[in-house]
Amino acid sequence: MNIFMTSGTPEFMEKLRAKHAREQMIMLHGESTTVLLHETNGKTVFQTPRRFEVVASSGAFEENGYFVFHHIPVADEGRPVFEHRVKERANTLDAEPGFIAFRLLRPRDSDTYIFLTEWSGNQFYTMWKNASSFDHFLTAPTQTGANSTLNLFSGAPSITTYISKEKDDEA
Repeated sequence: MNIFMTSGTPEFMEKLRAKHAREQMIMLHGESTTVLLHETNGKTVFQTPRRFEVVASSGAFEENGYFVFHHIPVADEGRPVFEHRVKERANTLDAEPGFIAFRLLRPRDSDTYIFLTEWSGNQFYTMWKNASSFDHFLTAPTQTGANSTLNLFSGAPSITTYISKEKDDEA
């Protein structure tokens, strides 16, 4: 499975989505941009997408959720350890209140993974983020012995959030 993303104005993203109505796409509205997310086993219809391979997943994306993108730069030598760590813990998300879906996205053209989650609302993500289970979810494992110098991350992580319906659409 692959996920492709492109950004633009809400009007342009809506036209692009309508033009390819048979494709599974979700339009996400952020503070300063709109993202069209295309999940497919095939090729994308986007001209210049950001390209990712889905390496772990749970649930199905819905059209009316709160999406959180954890952008995590991972060093080449840290990729297998990082992926294993996230996969090992991912099943714990299913029991979280308000959790809908997640995807661990391996980048094809950069070093930045995306840990993408969808929640029923911001309050459910905030509850998980403030819980002790979140503290160790995406952090580096404590290494001892020969691998103690392994540096998983190549930069600082960041977070972006989106909703899949504009506020005007909810009326």
